Amino acid sequence: MKITEVDAFYLAMPDIAATADGTQDTFLVRLRTDTGLEGWGESDASPLVSLACYCCPPSHANIVNLRSSLLGAPLDSVEDLRRVRGRALRGALDIQHVHHAFSAADIALWDLLGKRLDAPVWALLDGDGARAFPKRPYASVLFGDTPRETEARAAQQRAAGFDAAKFGWGPIGRDGRAADVALVAAARAGLSDDALLLVDAGWAWGEDAATAAQRAADFAEHGVGWLEEPLLPEAIEAYRELAARMPAVPIAAGESSGRFRDAQDFIANGGVDTIQIDAGRIGGITPAHAVRRLAERSATPYVNHTFKSHLSLAAALHVFAAAERCELLEYVVGGAPLAQELVRDPLERRADGTVVAPERPGLGVTVDVETVRRYLRPVRISVGGRELEVGDQQP
Repeated sequence: MKITEVDAFYLAMPDIAATADGTQDTFLVRLRTDTGLEGWGESDASPLVSLACYCCPPSHANIVNLRSSLLGAPLDSVEDLRRVRGRALRGALDIQHVHHAFSAADIALWDLLGKRLDAPVWALLDGDGARAFPKRPYASVLFGDTPRETEARAAQQRAAGFDAAKFGWGPIGRDGRAADVALVAAARAGLSDDALLLVDAGWAWGEDAATAAQRAADFAEHGVGWLEEPLLPEAIEAYRELAARMPAVPIAAGESSGRFRDAQDFIANGGVDTIQIDAGRIGGITPAHAVRRLAERSATPYVNHTFKSHLSLAAALHVFAAAERCELLEYVVGGAPLAQELVRDPLERRADGTVVAPERPGLGVTVDVETVRRYLRPVRISVGGRELEVGDQQP
């Protein structure tokens, strides 16, 4: 099987609001082959910057676009996939965004290979004897602008059947200690005492490990299960200092990792208690799975980060579907219609509340092409009067 077409799509809602909601636009890659099979992938990245990585003119022999490297590549085995990936990334030597942008292609490659070999991606990743274990989904929502709104959102998730939820971003870290505690207390009140409550601070305290430790102690009084990304993602030394302060709740981080070595640094030097990886940011399923393996060797819990569509959620879940000890799954609720409608067969919760990775070949979800058409922003790029190839813009 050979890759014959590489199509890049920029999708967006008609209006983009200035909120921390990454479901308002997205970047998709579709890979088509001479067998008629096709694979889809999604990046959690700036769509237009990502698209440039697939179509920009070459600078020299070692800086070529991703589309050129993927076209014509054979794909019949995991070894082929790794060769294709390596060639594409080496060929894009100095494009700094390339790992982030390549996430969509890597995910599409695994989707394709699973269909070619008639196996779910998780089985290809973990080999003979692997099985997909049920995961406990936690509803991933934003803090409300006020404690009252936050409590209402929490109660809504509990009423929807979630026994775990994470609240993040919004006003957390903006208005001082009392305001932060009030938001967390409101989330706890809405969820009730027997639910798992997680908090995402969204880098609120920069490199201030002392304040992060103080908030951890405050939040511990409300039974918070972890404090996520209290510090800047590049502030590894500050994370190490925070770990040395023995915070009252576990610290989670890693979603901003743009490649394997970023996550490796968090595990080896940041002292985090849980590593969170976004397959749509780190370069795809391949490096995300490598981080999961590293985390297992380091006895560090692995959890996905996902705040996009169920195409991204499926990719994220396949990475650790066969890992029995990885029990939690970040599960986006709500979001823009674009994200909610992107696949025809979303990963639904079972009667017991858990989510299990699909047994169907590839990612096991089907992109709704009508949704792609509905939200598509066709892109034409011209350089020196010559139009660049960005792939088929009529899905």
